[in-house]
Amino acid sequence: MTGGAGKIAFQGEFGAFSDEACRRFAPGFEPIPCPTFEAALDAVRDRRAERAMLPVENSIAGRVADIHHLLPEAGLHIVAEHFMPVRHQLLGRADATLSDIRSVRSHVMALGQCRQIIAELKLRPEISGDTAGAARRLAEEGRKDEAAIASARAAELYGLKILRANVEDSGRNTTRFLEMAREPFDPPSDAPTVTSFVFQVRNIPAALYKALGGFATNGVNMTKLESYMVDGSFAQTMFYADIEGHPQTEHVRRAIEELSYFSTSLRIIGVYPAARARNG
Repeated sequence: MTGGAGKIAFQGEFGAFSDEACRRFAPGFEPIPCPTFEAALDAVRDRRAERAMLPVENSIAGRVADIHHLLPEAGLHIVAEHFMPVRHQLLGRADATLSDIRSVRSHVMALGQCRQIIAELKLRPEISGDTAGAARRLAEEGRKDEAAIASARAAELYGLKILRANVEDSGRNTTRFLEMAREPFDPPSDAPTVTSFVFQVRNIPAALYKALGGFATNGVNMTKLESYMVDGSFAQTMFYADIEGHPQTEHVRRAIEELSYFSTSLRIIGVYPAARARNG
């Protein structure tokens, strides 16, 4: 296999939850670690990887920062979504006990998913670039009074001890991942489908209300709507949306046409099969 064929890029190090998502949902691809989300997207654009696996939101901690800014400008397409239960482990060095721990390091999203254990043990949280990187650092240079929050696989990879298992705040802790590719995927129009797009409304009164009215009148379910600023300006707001349905079906087509009438820009960034876990 040459170039990026058969490879899937993810942000983080081996043992990260994005690595686990690659292995679980794209087992035919070789996971390739990248230091940042931008680097993972670049790997696909530069053909060093065929796909990228990106976490976009978590059921406890909310959306992953920066992802919605990156997706519209990536020049890539969403081709699949995956929902993965996330089980966090409190890891320590082999010679450590739970009573030794004074601080814990992990990715900011993981820390946000484990607030209860951090408060219970009165730990000082420290932010790391990713969960697996925090585990590796602890194994290589950490102290007995330091811990990391990461996966069970990271514990195995880096020779750490699980001081307490499954420390996430909720047993239903789930992260949604998007799989990105250079070419779009066009699922059958009669199959359960998600369409993702970004848009900017015209500068007229009630523009957003009018733009979204077509989805209500045409019976299209909008499952996500988020806003974000463009170029740091409060005057330029973009919206990211997910809807249920395929753009080729009549009711979705009419809704998108009405949206485009009240928008200065509209770009579809993915049409892909709805994951079975979406309604689970």
